[in-house]
Amino acid sequence: MSTAEALLHSLRQQTKTGHTHSDEPDSLPNRYLRIRQQSLKLCQELEIEDFELQAADFVSPIKWHLAHTSWFFETFILKNISDYRIFHPQFEYLFNSYYNAVGKQYPRNKRGIMSRPTVSEVKSYRQYIDQKILALFDSDDEILDEYKELIVLGLNHEQQHQELMLTDLKYNLSFNPLYPIYAKAKFPEGHEPNSEQADCIMPLDFIEFGGGIYNFGKKGNGFSFDNETPRHQALINDFRLANRLITNAEYCEFIDNGGYQDSSLWLADGWSWVKNNNITAPLYWHLESDDGQPSQRYEFRLTGYGQLHPQQPVTHVSFYEADAFARWAGKRLPTEYEWEVASKKREIKGTFVESLSFHPLMINPASKHYPKDGMKQLFGDCWQWTQSSYAPYPQFKTPEGAVGEYNAKFMCNQMVLRGGSCVSPRDHLRTTYRNFFYPQDRWQFTGIRLAEDA
Repeated sequence: MSTAEALLHSLRQQTKTGHTHSDEPDSLPNRYLRIRQQSLKLCQELEIEDFELQAADFVSPIKWHLAHTSWFFETFILKNISDYRIFHPQFEYLFNSYYNAVGKQYPRNKRGIMSRPTVSEVKSYRQYIDQKILALFDSDDEILDEYKELIVLGLNHEQQHQELMLTDLKYNLSFNPLYPIYAKAKFPEGHEPNSEQADCIMPLDFIEFGGGIYNFGKKGNGFSFDNETPRHQALINDFRLANRLITNAEYCEFIDNGGYQDSSLWLADGWSWVKNNNITAPLYWHLESDDGQPSQRYEFRLTGYGQLHPQQPVTHVSFYEADAFARWAGKRLPTEYEWEVASKKREIKGTFVESLSFHPLMINPASKHYPKDGMKQLFGDCWQWTQSSYAPYPQFKTPEGAVGEYNAKFMCNQMVLRGGSCVSPRDHLRTTYRNFFYPQDRWQFTGIRLAEDA
Protein backbone atom coordinates (compact mmCIF):
# COMPACT_ATOMS: atom_id res chain seq x y z
CA MET A 1 0.00 0.00 0.00
CA SER A 2 1.41 3.40 -1.01
CA THR A 3 1.74 6.32 1.40
CA ALA A 4 -1.22 8.10 -0.17
CA GLU A 5 -3.33 4.92 -0.15
CA ALA A 6 -2.59 4.44 3.56
CA LEU A 7 -3.50 8.05 4.19
CA LEU A 8 -6.76 7.67 2.31
CA HIS A 9 -7.62 4.41 4.05
CA SER A 10 -7.10 5.87 7.53
CA LEU A 11 -9.14 8.95 6.69
CA ARG A 12 -12.04 6.80 5.54
CA GLN A 13 -12.02 5.09 8.90
CA GLN A 14 -12.28 8.49 10.61
CA THR A 15 -14.95 10.14 8.41
CA LYS A 16 -17.51 7.83 6.88
CA THR A 17 -19.84 10.58 5.63
CA GLY A 18 -20.15 14.34 5.34
CA HIS A 19 -16.95 15.64 3.90
CA THR A 20 -17.64 19.35 4.26
CA HIS A 21 -17.18 21.15 7.57
CA SER A 22 -20.30 21.01 9.70
CA ASP A 23 -20.42 24.80 9.90
CA GLU A 24 -19.69 25.39 6.20
CA PRO A 25 -22.70 25.42 3.85
CA ASP A 26 -20.91 26.01 0.52
CA SER A 27 -19.88 23.28 -1.86
CA LEU A 28 -16.47 21.63 -1.67
CA PRO A 29 -15.19 23.28 -4.91
CA ASN A 30 -16.25 26.71 -3.65
CA ARG A 31 -14.71 26.04 -0.28
CA TYR A 32 -11.50 24.95 -1.96
CA LEU A 33 -11.30 28.18 -3.93
CA ARG A 34 -12.20 30.35 -0.94
CA ILE A 35 -9.58 28.85 1.38
CA ARG A 36 -6.84 28.78 -1.23
CA GLN A 37 -7.53 32.40 -2.15
CA GLN A 38 -7.55 33.40 1.51
CA SER A 39 -3.89 32.39 1.84
CA LEU A 40 -3.00 34.84 -0.90
CA LYS A 41 -5.25 37.56 0.51
CA LEU A 42 -3.30 37.43 3.77
CA CYS A 43 -0.21 38.36 1.75
CA GLN A 44 -1.67 41.24 -0.23
CA GLU A 45 -0.12 44.00 1.87
CA LEU A 46 3.33 42.41 2.13
CA GLU A 47 6.43 43.60 0.37
CA ILE A 48 8.42 41.05 -1.59
CA GLU A 49 11.18 41.14 1.07
CA ASP A 50 8.68 40.07 3.75
CA PHE A 51 8.13 36.68 2.11
CA GLU A 52 11.69 35.49 2.88
CA LEU A 53 11.98 36.27 6.61
CA GLN A 54 12.88 33.55 9.11
CA ALA A 55 14.07 34.79 12.50
CA ALA A 56 14.14 31.38 14.25
CA ASP A 57 13.99 27.71 13.37
CA PHE A 58 10.47 27.31 14.81
CA VAL A 59 8.97 29.81 12.36
CA SER A 60 8.89 29.66 8.57
CA PRO A 61 8.93 32.23 5.78
CA ILE A 62 5.61 33.16 4.18
CA LYS A 63 6.89 31.85 0.85
CA TRP A 64 7.50 28.43 2.38
CA HIS A 65 3.95 28.26 3.81
CA LEU A 66 2.46 29.09 0.41
CA ALA A 67 4.51 26.37 -1.25
CA HIS A 68 4.09 23.72 1.46
CA THR A 69 0.29 23.92 1.46
CA SER A 70 0.39 23.27 -2.30
CA TRP A 71 2.95 20.49 -1.83
CA PHE A 72 0.40 18.75 0.38
CA PHE A 73 -2.18 18.51 -2.41
CA GLU A 74 0.44 17.48 -4.94
CA THR A 75 2.05 14.81 -2.76
CA PHE A 76 -1.00 13.09 -1.36
CA ILE A 77 -3.45 13.49 -4.24
CA LEU A 78 -2.13 14.57 -7.61
CA LYS A 79 0.95 12.33 -7.75
CA ASN A 80 -1.36 9.33 -7.59
CA ILE A 81 -3.20 10.28 -10.77
CA SER A 82 -1.67 8.48 -13.74
CA ASP A 83 -1.37 11.38 -16.16
CA TYR A 84 -0.20 13.98 -13.62
CA ARG A 85 3.08 15.75 -14.39
CA ILE A 86 4.91 17.13 -11.35
CA PHE A 87 5.58 20.85 -11.29
CA HIS A 88 9.24 20.63 -10.18
CA PRO A 89 11.24 17.51 -9.22
CA GLN A 90 12.92 19.16 -6.21
CA PHE A 91 9.80 20.60 -4.61
CA GLU A 92 9.02 17.34 -2.82
CA TYR A 93 12.29 17.76 -0.92
CA LEU A 94 12.17 21.54 -0.44
CA PHE A 95 8.62 21.76 0.90
CA ASN A 96 8.18 18.53 2.86
CA SER A 97 7.71 19.60 6.47
CA TYR A 98 8.25 16.48 8.57
CA TYR A 99 6.85 13.46 6.70
CA ASN A 100 9.61 10.87 6.93
CA ALA A 101 7.44 8.38 5.07
CA VAL A 102 7.47 10.72 2.06
CA GLY A 103 11.21 11.30 2.01
CA LYS A 104 13.97 13.66 3.15
CA GLN A 105 13.23 17.24 4.16
CA TYR A 106 15.20 20.40 3.55
CA PRO A 107 16.56 21.64 6.93
CA ARG A 108 13.86 23.60 8.74
CA ASN A 109 16.27 26.22 10.09
CA LYS A 110 17.46 27.11 6.58
CA ARG A 111 14.14 27.79 4.91
CA GLY A 112 14.82 31.52 5.08
CA ILE A 113 17.94 31.35 2.91
CA MET A 114 16.14 29.90 -0.12
CA SER A 115 15.95 32.82 -2.53
CA ARG A 116 14.80 30.37 -5.17
CA PRO A 117 12.19 29.41 -6.08
CA THR A 118 11.05 32.99 -6.22
CA VAL A 119 7.77 34.20 -4.80
CA SER A 120 6.48 34.47 -8.35
CA GLU A 121 7.41 30.85 -9.03
CA VAL A 122 5.70 29.70 -5.83
CA LYS A 123 2.53 31.52 -6.87
CA SER A 124 2.75 29.80 -10.26
CA TYR A 125 3.11 26.50 -8.41
CA ARG A 126 -0.06 27.26 -6.44
CA GLN A 127 -1.93 28.14 -9.62
CA TYR A 128 -0.79 24.91 -11.27
CA ILE A 129 -1.94 22.83 -8.31
CA ASP A 130 -5.29 24.64 -8.18
CA GLN A 131 -5.94 23.93 -11.84
CA LYS A 132 -5.27 20.23 -11.34
CA ILE A 133 -7.36 19.92 -8.17
CA LEU A 134 -10.28 21.83 -9.70
CA ALA A 135 -10.12 19.49 -12.69
CA LEU A 136 -10.88 16.65 -10.29
CA PHE A 137 -14.23 18.24 -9.52
CA ASP A 138 -15.05 17.98 -13.22
CA SER A 139 -13.96 14.36 -13.46
CA ASP A 140 -16.17 11.36 -13.01
CA ASP A 141 -17.71 10.77 -9.59
CA GLU A 142 -15.61 7.68 -8.90
CA ILE A 143 -12.33 9.60 -9.13
CA LEU A 144 -13.67 12.52 -7.15
CA ASP A 145 -15.05 10.27 -4.40
CA GLU A 146 -11.63 8.64 -4.10
CA TYR A 147 -9.96 11.92 -3.15
CA LYS A 148 -12.64 13.97 -1.38
CA GLU A 149 -11.39 13.13 2.11
CA LEU A 150 -7.86 14.09 1.17
CA ILE A 151 -9.00 17.41 -0.28
CA VAL A 152 -10.87 18.22 2.93
CA LEU A 153 -7.79 17.32 4.99
CA GLY A 154 -5.66 19.52 2.75
CA LEU A 155 -8.00 22.47 3.24
CA ASN A 156 -7.95 22.13 7.02
CA HIS A 157 -4.19 21.79 6.83
CA GLU A 158 -4.04 25.04 4.83
CA GLN A 159 -6.16 26.85 7.42
CA GLN A 160 -3.69 25.79 10.09
CA HIS A 161 -0.93 27.32 8.00
CA GLN A 162 -2.91 30.53 7.47
CA GLU A 163 -2.76 31.05 11.22
CA LEU A 164 0.93 30.13 11.26
CA MET A 165 1.61 32.59 8.45
CA LEU A 166 0.42 35.47 10.64
CA THR A 167 2.06 34.33 13.88
CA ASP A 168 5.33 33.55 12.10
CA LEU A 169 5.22 36.89 10.31
CA LYS A 170 4.66 38.73 13.58
CA TYR A 171 7.67 37.04 15.14
CA ASN A 172 9.82 37.77 12.11
CA LEU A 173 8.80 41.44 11.95
CA SER A 174 9.30 41.94 15.70
CA PHE A 175 13.10 41.95 15.28
CA ASN A 176 12.96 45.01 13.07
CA PRO A 177 13.41 48.18 15.18
CA LEU A 178 11.12 49.97 12.70
CA TYR A 179 8.28 47.73 13.96
CA PRO A 180 6.61 47.33 10.56
CA ILE A 181 2.81 47.38 10.44
CA TYR A 182 1.15 44.39 8.80
CA ALA A 183 -2.34 45.93 8.88
CA LYS A 184 -4.09 48.95 10.31
CA ALA A 185 -5.94 48.30 13.57
CA LYS A 186 -9.64 47.58 13.14
CA PHE A 187 -11.98 47.28 16.09
CA PRO A 188 -15.59 46.11 15.96
CA GLU A 189 -17.95 48.64 17.48
CA GLY A 190 -17.70 48.63 21.25
CA HIS A 191 -14.31 46.92 21.37
CA GLU A 192 -12.07 49.94 20.96
CA PRO A 193 -9.53 50.31 23.80
CA ASN A 194 -10.74 53.17 25.99
CA SER A 195 -7.98 55.21 27.61
CA GLU A 196 -10.54 57.10 29.69
CA GLN A 197 -11.71 53.83 31.23
CA ALA A 198 -8.39 52.03 31.34
CA ASP A 199 -9.23 50.38 34.65
CA CYS A 200 -12.79 49.46 33.69
CA ILE A 201 -12.54 45.71 33.19
CA MET A 202 -15.35 43.16 33.29
CA PRO A 203 -15.32 41.53 36.77
CA LEU A 204 -13.66 38.15 36.98
CA ASP A 205 -16.26 35.63 38.11
CA PHE A 206 -16.18 31.87 38.34
CA ILE A 207 -19.02 29.79 36.93
CA GLU A 208 -19.66 26.35 38.39
CA PHE A 209 -20.07 23.18 36.36
CA GLY A 210 -21.23 19.89 37.75
CA GLY A 211 -19.02 16.85 37.68
CA GLY A 212 -19.92 13.44 36.35
CA ILE A 213 -19.22 11.14 33.43
CA TYR A 214 -19.10 13.05 30.16
CA ASN A 215 -18.51 12.13 26.54
CA PHE A 216 -15.49 13.76 24.91
CA GLY A 217 -14.13 13.93 21.41
CA LYS A 218 -15.61 14.40 17.97
CA LYS A 219 -19.19 13.25 17.50
CA GLY A 220 -21.10 12.67 14.29
CA ASN A 221 -20.30 13.44 10.70
CA GLY A 222 -18.03 16.10 9.37
CA PHE A 223 -14.31 16.58 9.43
CA SER A 224 -12.10 16.18 12.46
CA PHE A 225 -8.42 15.53 12.98
CA ASP A 226 -7.43 12.11 14.23
CA ASN A 227 -6.35 13.50 17.62
CA GLU A 228 -9.99 14.46 18.35
CA THR A 229 -10.97 10.80 18.24
CA PRO A 230 -12.13 8.31 19.34
CA ARG A 231 -15.22 9.43 21.21
CA HIS A 232 -14.87 8.31 24.82
CA GLN A 233 -16.05 8.88 28.37
CA ALA A 234 -14.24 10.39 31.32
CA LEU A 235 -15.12 11.25 34.91
CA ILE A 236 -14.53 14.80 36.11
CA ASN A 237 -15.22 16.47 39.44
CA ASP A 238 -17.22 19.64 40.08
CA PHE A 239 -15.25 22.68 38.98
CA ARG A 240 -15.50 26.40 38.36
CA LEU A 241 -14.19 28.19 35.29
CA ALA A 242 -13.41 31.88 34.93
CA ASN A 243 -15.95 33.81 32.89
CA ARG A 244 -13.26 35.48 30.76
CA LEU A 245 -9.58 35.57 29.89
CA ILE A 246 -6.99 37.28 32.08
CA THR A 247 -6.26 40.86 31.00
CA ASN A 248 -3.04 42.78 30.53
CA ALA A 249 -3.81 44.82 33.65
CA GLU A 250 -4.16 41.69 35.78
CA TYR A 251 -0.96 40.23 34.38
CA CYS A 252 0.83 43.49 35.17
CA GLU A 253 -0.13 42.97 38.82
CA PHE A 254 1.58 39.58 38.68
CA ILE A 255 4.74 41.20 37.28
CA ASP A 256 4.69 44.14 39.70
CA ASN A 257 4.29 41.75 42.64
CA GLY A 258 7.50 39.97 41.73
CA GLY A 259 5.97 37.06 39.82
CA TYR A 260 9.06 36.50 37.71
CA GLN A 261 11.35 36.60 40.77
CA ASP A 262 9.47 34.16 43.01
CA SER A 263 10.65 30.60 42.33
CA SER A 264 7.84 29.14 44.47
CA LEU A 265 5.32 30.06 41.77
CA TRP A 266 7.05 28.14 39.01
CA LEU A 267 7.42 24.58 37.92
CA ALA A 268 11.06 23.49 38.00
CA ASP A 269 11.40 23.47 34.20
CA GLY A 270 9.60 26.80 34.03
CA TRP A 271 11.90 28.44 36.56
CA SER A 272 14.95 27.20 34.65
CA TRP A 273 13.44 28.60 31.46
CA VAL A 274 12.83 31.99 33.12
CA LYS A 275 16.36 32.25 34.51
CA ASN A 276 18.21 30.88 31.49
CA ASN A 277 16.37 33.18 29.06
CA ASN A 278 15.98 36.23 31.32
CA ILE A 279 12.20 36.23 30.91
CA THR A 280 10.54 39.20 32.62
CA ALA A 281 7.30 39.72 30.64
CA PRO A 282 5.19 38.21 27.85
CA LEU A 283 6.68 38.10 24.39
CA TYR A 284 6.52 41.42 22.48
CA TRP A 285 6.23 43.55 25.67
CA HIS A 286 8.60 46.49 26.12
CA LEU A 287 9.22 48.81 29.06
CA GLU A 288 9.97 52.40 28.07
CA SER A 289 10.28 55.77 29.80
CA ASP A 290 8.47 58.70 28.20
CA ASP A 291 10.35 62.01 28.56
CA GLY A 292 11.35 61.45 32.15
CA GLN A 293 7.94 60.15 33.14
CA PRO A 294 7.45 56.78 34.89
CA SER A 295 8.09 53.84 32.61
CA GLN A 296 5.19 52.61 30.50
CA ARG A 297 4.64 49.19 29.00
CA TYR A 298 4.40 48.95 25.23
CA GLU A 299 3.55 46.07 22.95
CA PHE A 300 4.37 45.07 19.39
CA ARG A 301 1.28 44.03 17.45
CA LEU A 302 0.63 43.10 13.84
CA THR A 303 -1.17 46.43 13.77
CA GLY A 304 1.88 48.35 15.00
CA TYR A 305 3.81 49.30 18.10
CA GLY A 306 1.98 51.08 20.88
CA GLN A 307 1.12 51.37 24.53
CA LEU A 308 -0.22 48.28 26.23
CA HIS A 309 -4.03 48.23 26.48
CA PRO A 310 -5.03 47.20 30.03
CA GLN A 311 -8.45 45.87 29.04
CA GLN A 312 -7.25 43.48 26.36
CA PRO A 313 -6.43 39.82 27.13
CA VAL A 314 -2.81 39.09 27.91
CA THR A 315 -1.32 37.05 25.11
CA HIS A 316 1.92 35.49 23.92
CA VAL A 317 2.53 33.76 27.25
CA SER A 318 4.02 30.31 27.64
CA PHE A 319 2.44 27.46 29.55
CA TYR A 320 5.02 28.08 32.25
CA GLU A 321 3.88 31.71 32.59
CA ALA A 322 0.20 30.79 32.54
CA ASP A 323 0.73 28.15 35.22
CA ALA A 324 2.77 30.51 37.42
CA PHE A 325 0.14 33.23 37.12
CA ALA A 326 -2.60 30.79 38.10
CA ARG A 327 -0.63 29.70 41.16
CA TRP A 328 0.00 33.35 42.11
CA ALA A 329 -3.74 34.03 41.80
CA GLY A 330 -4.58 31.05 44.04
CA LYS A 331 -6.18 29.20 41.14
CA ARG A 332 -5.12 26.68 38.50
CA LEU A 333 -5.40 26.11 34.78
CA PRO A 334 -8.35 24.04 33.56
CA THR A 335 -7.99 20.57 32.13
CA GLU A 336 -8.92 20.18 28.50
CA TYR A 337 -11.91 18.08 29.61
CA GLU A 338 -13.16 20.89 31.85
CA TRP A 339 -12.79 23.36 29.02
CA GLU A 340 -14.76 21.08 26.69
CA VAL A 341 -17.55 20.64 29.24
CA ALA A 342 -17.85 24.42 29.61
CA SER A 343 -17.97 24.91 25.84
CA LYS A 344 -20.51 22.19 25.04
CA LYS A 345 -23.54 23.40 23.07
CA ARG A 346 -22.11 26.91 22.86
CA GLU A 347 -22.02 28.81 19.63
CA ILE A 348 -18.57 29.44 18.22
CA LYS A 349 -18.50 33.23 18.56
CA GLY A 350 -15.55 35.49 19.24
CA THR A 351 -12.67 37.37 17.66
CA PHE A 352 -11.30 35.44 14.68
CA VAL A 353 -9.18 36.36 11.66
CA GLU A 354 -12.32 37.51 9.87
CA SER A 355 -12.60 40.41 12.34
CA LEU A 356 -9.37 41.87 10.85
CA SER A 357 -8.30 42.98 14.33
CA PHE A 358 -5.24 40.70 14.28
CA HIS A 359 -5.10 41.00 18.06
CA PRO A 360 -7.26 39.91 21.03
CA LEU A 361 -9.95 42.43 21.89
CA MET A 362 -11.34 43.83 25.12
CA ILE A 363 -14.73 42.56 26.23
CA ASN A 364 -17.89 44.44 25.53
CA PRO A 365 -20.55 42.33 27.28
CA ALA A 366 -23.22 43.71 24.98
CA SER A 367 -21.33 42.81 21.81
CA LYS A 368 -22.73 40.28 19.37
CA HIS A 369 -19.25 38.74 19.35
CA TYR A 370 -19.92 37.10 22.70
CA PRO A 371 -22.64 34.81 24.04
CA LYS A 372 -25.25 36.36 26.28
CA ASP A 373 -24.57 34.09 29.24
CA GLY A 374 -21.70 34.42 31.66
CA MET A 375 -18.96 32.70 29.66
CA LYS A 376 -16.97 35.02 27.41
CA GLN A 377 -14.02 34.49 25.06
CA LEU A 378 -14.25 30.71 24.98
CA PHE A 379 -13.54 30.87 21.27
CA GLY A 380 -11.21 33.21 19.44
CA ASP A 381 -9.03 35.97 20.90
CA CYS A 382 -6.42 33.64 22.48
CA TRP A 383 -5.64 29.97 22.51
CA GLN A 384 -6.12 28.90 26.12
CA TRP A 385 -3.52 26.82 27.89
CA THR A 386 -4.80 23.79 29.78
CA GLN A 387 -2.95 21.68 32.32
CA SER A 388 -3.49 18.61 30.11
CA SER A 389 -0.56 16.94 28.44
CA TYR A 390 -1.00 16.27 24.76
CA ALA A 391 -1.56 12.53 24.68
CA PRO A 392 -3.70 10.11 22.71
CA TYR A 393 -7.28 9.56 23.77
CA PRO A 394 -8.14 6.08 25.10
CA GLN A 395 -8.05 3.44 22.34
CA PHE A 396 -6.50 5.86 19.87
CA LYS A 397 -4.67 4.07 17.07
CA THR A 398 -2.01 5.78 15.03
CA PRO A 399 -3.05 5.80 11.36
CA GLU A 400 -0.82 3.92 8.97
CA GLY A 401 1.54 5.67 6.62
CA ALA A 402 2.34 9.36 6.47
CA VAL A 403 -0.97 10.41 8.04
CA GLY A 404 0.26 8.94 11.29
CA GLU A 405 2.90 11.66 11.32
CA TYR A 406 0.35 14.47 11.10
CA ASN A 407 -0.51 14.47 14.81
CA ALA A 408 0.35 11.19 16.50
CA LYS A 409 4.13 11.46 16.58
CA PHE A 410 3.91 14.78 18.44
CA MET A 411 2.04 13.29 21.42
CA CYS A 412 4.90 13.79 23.83
CA ASN A 413 6.17 16.71 25.97
CA GLN A 414 3.53 19.15 24.72
CA MET A 415 0.47 20.76 26.31
CA VAL A 416 -3.08 21.08 24.97
CA LEU A 417 -4.64 24.43 24.12
CA ARG A 418 -8.28 25.05 23.29
CA GLY A 419 -10.52 27.67 21.75
CA GLY A 420 -8.72 29.29 18.81
CA SER A 421 -7.33 32.79 18.46
CA CYS A 422 -7.77 36.16 16.78
CA VAL A 423 -5.93 34.82 13.70
CA SER A 424 -7.79 31.49 13.49
CA PRO A 425 -10.34 31.04 10.68
CA ARG A 426 -13.70 30.74 12.37
CA ASP A 427 -14.96 27.79 10.30
CA HIS A 428 -11.80 25.85 11.11
CA LEU A 429 -12.65 25.53 14.81
CA ARG A 430 -14.69 23.01 16.77
CA THR A 431 -15.44 22.45 20.43
CA THR A 432 -13.33 19.30 20.21
CA TYR A 433 -10.37 20.90 18.42
CA ARG A 434 -7.08 20.11 20.22
CA ASN A 435 -4.13 22.40 19.57
CA PHE A 436 -0.74 21.61 21.11
CA PHE A 437 2.56 23.36 21.71
CA TYR A 438 5.64 22.94 23.84
CA PRO A 439 5.35 24.57 27.29
CA GLN A 440 7.93 27.25 26.47
CA ASP A 441 6.25 28.28 23.20
CA ARG A 442 4.64 31.70 23.13
CA TRP A 443 4.83 33.12 19.61
CA GLN A 444 1.25 31.95 19.05
CA PHE A 445 -1.65 34.03 20.42
CA THR A 446 -1.82 32.15 23.72
CA GLY A 447 -3.71 33.36 26.79
CA ILE A 448 -4.91 32.40 30.27
CA ARG A 449 -8.25 31.23 31.63
CA LEU A 450 -8.34 30.27 35.30
CA ALA A 451 -10.12 27.39 36.97
CA GLU A 452 -10.66 26.11 40.49
CA ASP A 453 -12.14 23.12 42.27
CA ALA A 454 -15.77 23.52 43.31
